[in-house]
Amino acid sequence: MEFSLLGPIAVTTGSAELSLGPAKRRSVLALLLLQPNTTVPLEQLIDSLWEDEPPEHARTVVQGHVSRLRATLAEGGAEAYGIELTTHGSAYLLRLPEELIDAHRFGELVALARPEAAPADAVPLLREALGLWHGPALTGTVTSPPFAAAAHALEERRLTAVEALGRAHGALGEHEQAAAILYSAAVNHPLREGLIAGLMRALFRTGRQSDALEWFHRTRRLLNEELGVDPGERLRGAYEEILRAEAAGSGQAKPAGGARATGAASAGAPGGSRSAADRGPRPVAGADRGPVPDGTGAVDARGGEAVPGGDGARTGATDGARAGSGRTGAAPRLLPRAPARFLGREQELAALTAVLTDGGTGESPLAVVAGPAGVGKTACAVQWAHLRAGAFPDGQLFADLRGFGEGDEAPPAEILRDFLLALGTPPERVPGSAQAASALFRSLVAERRLLVVLDNARSSAQVRPLLPGGPHCATVVTSRSRLDGLVATDCARPVGLQTLGHEEGAALLGAMLGPERVAEDPAAARELVDLCDGLPLALRAAAAQLTARPRWRLARLAAALRDERRRLALLSAEDTGIAAALRMSVARLSADDAQLLSALATSADGHLNASLAAALAGYDPERTQDGLDRLAEMHLVDEEATDVYTISTLTQLFARDERGESGEGGKHGTGDGSKGSDGRG
Repeated sequence: MEFSLLGPIAVTTGSAELSLGPAKRRSVLALLLLQPNTTVPLEQLIDSLWEDEPPEHARTVVQGHVSRLRATLAEGGAEAYGIELTTHGSAYLLRLPEELIDAHRFGELVALARPEAAPADAVPLLREALGLWHGPALTGTVTSPPFAAAAHALEERRLTAVEALGRAHGALGEHEQAAAILYSAAVNHPLREGLIAGLMRALFRTGRQSDALEWFHRTRRLLNEELGVDPGERLRGAYEEILRAEAAGSGQAKPAGGARATGAASAGAPGGSRSAADRGPRPVAGADRGPVPDGTGAVDARGGEAVPGGDGARTGATDGARAGSGRTGAAPRLLPRAPARFLGREQELAALTAVLTDGGTGESPLAVVAGPAGVGKTACAVQWAHLRAGAFPDGQLFADLRGFGEGDEAPPAEILRDFLLALGTPPERVPGSAQAASALFRSLVAERRLLVVLDNARSSAQVRPLLPGGPHCATVVTSRSRLDGLVATDCARPVGLQTLGHEEGAALLGAMLGPERVAEDPAAARELVDLCDGLPLALRAAAAQLTARPRWRLARLAAALRDERRRLALLSAEDTGIAAALRMSVARLSADDAQLLSALATSADGHLNASLAAALAGYDPERTQDGLDRLAEMHLVDEEATDVYTISTLTQLFARDERGESGEGGKHGTGDGSKGSDGRG
């Protein structure tokens, strides 16, 4: 059994990963793992789990999470590994061998490494340590200050290890490898002076002194603009060391592979001309979104993966960016056509504009358009993209991630390949691994004004490798899930999409059918909006039924839709419809959550609280609350106020149909992405 803190919180036994439940339960486990074999007071857990004033039942919630964790660990065979979660008065103790925690193993490996005294031994130790990282530390925990501080402390330890690995390669004379390792981390942390100083020395010793000096001047400007301070001793020391060496005309270390520095640069003349092969990485503040776990993901300037430790391994990821940003080819325009007869959504479009065109932050803005199936998320995002295309002259990229579509979701490597080809990368130079392709993509677009639309995402993890770098790129993500992970780790701004009101819904019907036909019977139009739950997808399907029946009045369709047995069938049109859209949402649920949704569908009026939901499902209160939270995150229920939930009529009808077809609980709630028609919206 192994416990992971260096990335998503996880517990694995063999090749299987235990199901840990919601964020608060993962957070309880994380806090216990951060203090293994030590009693952790209940009050400390409560203070860490709730950033604001904790609720009155906070003690009960924590006790419930501990109880479920104890059961989960026991089911995974914890006893055989010497693991025990015990209660000591009003405190808890997780007793276990500390070597089962990845953060502990990381610390031991780093402590064993002596980069200056024994660099040849330090390199494999540090590489193994950094290989334990699988993303930002403590991913999946709540976003309270105690967890943010703990994650920051772990990240500081990672960066210290990256710096040590760079020094070890430098002590072995492997300056190209040192530069490759330090470059990715330096792009992610452009104000970390020790890291920049190490990179400057590595670049200088490979004959790239002008790049080394450029890093200094860029960092000096950033320190002044963002912090109002001058470079510290370590950064100034590296700068002065390089200047003294140039003034003395000292020879530079040969570039990896024996290539000699050429032209004025080889003689140490500042600003001398260099061939393209001698150019190294250029710093781009904020150009790399999301840390590279081991700091070694350098990408060849020509589009290939760098081979760590190999001859000629280049660190010129932004050479590719420099070549790719010459604007020699046509800017990619991958947006689908603008949505037909798009109406309204002025408030949401204005919110997207505020999030995505608010310059001066130095970051690549990111918006998440979230809402229930059929509410029109894709249409809203694509409409905004067409309206604002002029603000992104270097292109607009679009990809359907198939998170809630037919079949499997799109792997990041597949999307990145399409993006790189659209940006002009020759097919043979597209990296094979998703990590290398992601790094090349960020480098290519770092200095461009580019819009990326990622439609139909299932999870934050699916999105992160596809995020561009650079402050002038913007990204819109659409999903039926809130994607809280992107909000937590990537500062995404949520833009929620609600169902249409009577006026907006009637206007959409008028745009589809002609205003005269709707004006004949405004009361029927209002009833149709209600029967369609205000969902644009359902209203468009209703309009399709009326278009095919020009003699029908709106009241006749409304009468047909009142029959709940026929409503979902009537609100379908060939390969699209509200039933198909809901089926894809339910297919992504676990069996427990699908069973809960099925039980909620039996509610008389669709309004309920956690106690009523527990009674309907036959679950205990904690299990019910966890399930309600997940259903709300997926927009299958709506939490209108504290402990006040609603389930829409169409969702109720769908869940009842599924319950009837499968006997109990619904047949699609397997969490395995069962196939079905794609009715996303």
